[in-house]
Amino acid sequence: MKSAKIKNALLLCSARFKLALVWLWPKIKSILLLCLPFIASAVILTVIHPPFTCGRVSWAPLAWVSLVPFILACSPSAKPLPLALAAYLVSLCYWLGNLYWICQVTWSGWLSFCLYTALLWPMLVFALRFCRMKKIPLFLAVPVLFVGAEHLQGLFLGGFYWRFLAHSQYANITLIQISDIFGAAGLSFLIAMVNGLVAELVIAAGRKNIFKISNFLKTALVCAALVATVAYGRWRIKQSDDFIETGPLVGSVQSNVPQSVKQSFQASEVIFDELLQNSNASTEAGAELVVWPETMVQATLDPRVLRLLDSSHSYKIFDKALSEHSKETAFVLVGAYGGRPEIQEDLTIHLAKRYNSAFLYQPDGRQAKEQYSKIHLVPFGEFVPFKKSFPLLYTLLMKFTPYDYDYTLDAGQEYTVFEMTGQWEQEARVYKFSVMICYEDAVPAIARRFTRNKAGTKTLDWLVNISNDGWFVRFKDGKVFPSTELAQHTAICVFRAVENRLSVLRSVNTGISCLIDTLGRIRNGFLAGTLPYQAMDRKGVAGWFVDRVPIDKRTTFFNKYGQWLDFCCAVGFALLIIVAAIELKVKNGGSEK
Repeated sequence: MKSAKIKNALLLCSARFKLALVWLWPKIKSILLLCLPFIASAVILTVIHPPFTCGRVSWAPLAWVSLVPFILACSPSAKPLPLALAAYLVSLCYWLGNLYWICQVTWSGWLSFCLYTALLWPMLVFALRFCRMKKIPLFLAVPVLFVGAEHLQGLFLGGFYWRFLAHSQYANITLIQISDIFGAAGLSFLIAMVNGLVAELVIAAGRKNIFKISNFLKTALVCAALVATVAYGRWRIKQSDDFIETGPLVGSVQSNVPQSVKQSFQASEVIFDELLQNSNASTEAGAELVVWPETMVQATLDPRVLRLLDSSHSYKIFDKALSEHSKETAFVLVGAYGGRPEIQEDLTIHLAKRYNSAFLYQPDGRQAKEQYSKIHLVPFGEFVPFKKSFPLLYTLLMKFTPYDYDYTLDAGQEYTVFEMTGQWEQEARVYKFSVMICYEDAVPAIARRFTRNKAGTKTLDWLVNISNDGWFVRFKDGKVFPSTELAQHTAICVFRAVENRLSVLRSVNTGISCLIDTLGRIRNGFLAGTLPYQAMDRKGVAGWFVDRVPIDKRTTFFNKYGQWLDFCCAVGFALLIIVAAIELKVKNGGSEK
C-alpha cells in the first residue's frame, strides 16, 4: 500500500514536471535563440586578445566587427527583459571564461567579480535598444556606450581596465599612436564606431534602403576618422627620430616562481640567490640599472625596520647582499615589503603600517632615501574592503580570501621619482624614473600622475613596471604553465608608453619582462641576455636581458588633460540609461491609466 502511494506520488511529480517543461520550453527556447548573437560577439571578443593575437595568424582584425551581432540583437521589436537576461547569461560566461586565471587565486572572488561585471551587458542592451528606437545614429551611439562601459568596469573596486577593444590592437603601431591624445579610449572609440557603422549598414540592407545619402555620409565620416588616425600615427612615428635619444643600459631580471612556492617562504634564499646571479650577469653585461620583480625579495627592507634588527636577521642579510651587489656596479631596484615599525610593551616589533614597496640601491652601496609604496592596491589580493566602514561584511569576506589571516596592506601616498646620478659618456647627468607596481600599469591615471609635476611639465625619462604574475600560473610536475593573463597584462602596458611618450621597462615574475619603447613597440631581442628572443614568448621562464632605454622629449595632450574622452562617454552612457528608464516608467504609467 505504502509503495503504491510512493509510486503514485512519483508519477504525479513526473507529470507536473513534464507540464512545467512544456510550458517553460518555448520561453527557454526563445532566450536560447536570443543568446546566439551575444555568443557570436563573445567568441570574437575572446579571440581578438592575446594570446590569440601573438602567433603568425592574428585574430585582432575581427575586433572591427566584433560588436555587430551584439548590436543587431538589440532590436526595438525584441522584448527587453528576455533580451537583457540573454545578454547577462552570455556576459557572465564570457567573463568567467576570460578571467579564469583569477580562480587560481580565489574562486569566490572570481565568481563574485564576474557576477558583478557581467551586469554591464544588460545595461548596454537596454541603452542600445533605446538608441535604435529613437533612431540615434549607431556609428555615434555605439562608441559612446561601449567606451563608457569600459570606463565603468570595476567601478566600485577602483576600476578594472582590462580587455578593452583597444587592447586587441596593441601590435598595430600606427593605430595606437592616437593614444597620446585620447588614451586607449580613443582607439576603442574608433573600433566601436566602425562596428556601429557596419551594423547600421546591415540593418539598412535588410530594409533595402542602403543607398540612402545619409548612409554615404556616415560612411564618409567614419572613413575620414580612420584615415586621420592612420595619417596621425604615421606622422608621429616618422617624427620620433627627431625627439628620441638613447638612454643608459638597463637590465631586467625575471624569476619563474609560482605563488604557491613563494608564499610558503621555504625558498626565500633560493629565490634571492637566483635573482642575484642573474642580476650579476646583467651588470657584467654593462647594465647601469637592474630591476627585480615585485616582492621577490621576501623581506622588509625599510631602513626604519632594518635598524631595529640584529645583524643575523634574514632581512639584514638580504639588505647587506644587495648593498654589496650594487656597490661600484649599478643602481639596483628591488621589489620587497616596506613598513613603519612600532615597539610594543614587551619589546617586540610590530608593523603599524605594511606596504608593497620598491627600493633603490645605489652604486655607493646605500639605499636611496626615496622609496615607493604601491598606491593602487588590488581588492582581495592586497586588502579586503570594508574593514572599518562595515566590519561585519569584512569578517564575512575574509572567509572567501586566499589566506586565513589578515594580509591587508596599506596604500602608499607619494608618487616617488627615483634619480640616477652619474657620468654617462663623459657627461654628468641625472636620469629620473618612477615605478608602477603590479596592476598599476593598467590604470592610466597612475602613469600619468607619475609623469607630470604640479607645474604640468614632464618629469621622467622612463617608467618601470615590476610585477609578480606568479599568482596566475599553474605549477605541475615541476613545470610552470602560464595563463592568458601574462600576455594581456603586457599588451595593456603598451598604452601607458604611448599615452605618456615614455619607455616602460618591465620586470615580472613568470613573465613577461620586456622593454616597451615610446611608440608602444614591445621590443624583441636585446643587447645581451638569456630570455627568449621573442618578447611574448617570455612566459614561464627565468632569465635576464640588458638593452638601452630610449628617452622621448615629447609631451602629450593625454598627459596634460587625462581621460577626458572615456569620462565623457561614461557620463553619456549613464545619462542614456537614466533617460531610457524614465521614458519606460512614464510609458508603463501611461499604459496603466
